[in-house]
Amino acid sequence: MNIRHLTFRLLQVYIAVVRTGSISQAAAQLHLTQPTVSLQIKRLTEAVGDVLLEVRDGHYQPTFVGQELYHASLDALTRFEDFDSFLSDAALGRKGHFRIGVVTTAQYVLPRLLSPYAQQYPAVDVTFNIGNRGSVLQRFQNQLDDLYLFSHPPTGDHVVSGRFLRNPLVLIAPLNHWAAQKKSVQFSELAGERFLMREPGSATRMMFENWLREHNIQLHKTLQIESNEVIRMSVETGLGLAVLSEHTLAQANAKVAIIKVQDFPLISHWYLVRHGDRRLPAAASNFIDFMNTHLDQWVEEKYIRNELSILLGSH
Repeated sequence: MNIRHLTFRLLQVYIAVVRTGSISQAAAQLHLTQPTVSLQIKRLTEAVGDVLLEVRDGHYQPTFVGQELYHASLDALTRFEDFDSFLSDAALGRKGHFRIGVVTTAQYVLPRLLSPYAQQYPAVDVTFNIGNRGSVLQRFQNQLDDLYLFSHPPTGDHVVSGRFLRNPLVLIAPLNHWAAQKKSVQFSELAGERFLMREPGSATRMMFENWLREHNIQLHKTLQIESNEVIRMSVETGLGLAVLSEHTLAQANAKVAIIKVQDFPLISHWYLVRHGDRRLPAAASNFIDFMNTHLDQWVEEKYIRNELSILLGSH
């Protein structure tokens, strides 16, 4: 058999003739003329080098060799029909893969967003790359991921970002702290306390330090800890005070007191970000669209600040 002479069209015609048992019915089914179908069967027979069809009881039926070719044709065309379906799903983002770079503080936010998406699109694989803001910024600059989650996004012409979630930063203290019982406290009363701070470059630390500068306040004692989780536990045990995201505390069921300080909470936002020079995979675009449509089903209304349409309209 000269397999190079086989084409999908020849196999489609052959399958139609076997199924209908008729040249005329196969031609009608395929919107071809009868001579065309007859010619295709002749070419297929020549390519295989053996008789494929014989007439029995007035109908075309496959020979022994023809029956095997019929099964092989079905296998081949069904596999490519599956591939065509795969291409359609991939183009619509229902299958595929994308990468998302996530700052460590967003690990408390991301599961709420991805769980319902993963349930609806189980054939999409998502790779997470979690790190501090500095490392995720570096990944952004090197275009290592498709999407990024920041609370303080980078700037520049190549940055496409849209906020979607309000991120209040609250001042926390141990449950037995004297300020926990106060209805209102001036920050100046707390300035002498030890404050547990994230590493330089952390968005939470930048927000807090900007606020301190604006109010001409200087902290006297600080301790740097590069983990929100460790900071939360340290506050619980009385090591000091800290400024953390309200979302972080809610997810961890933190045993701390939120101090009612004037001008607090500090308001920041979570942003979904992509690099303007990088083409988004269809699956990543579909994820953005899914977030944009269903955000109010995952997040309390008071936290929603949805500007994801910015990303949808820019790729």
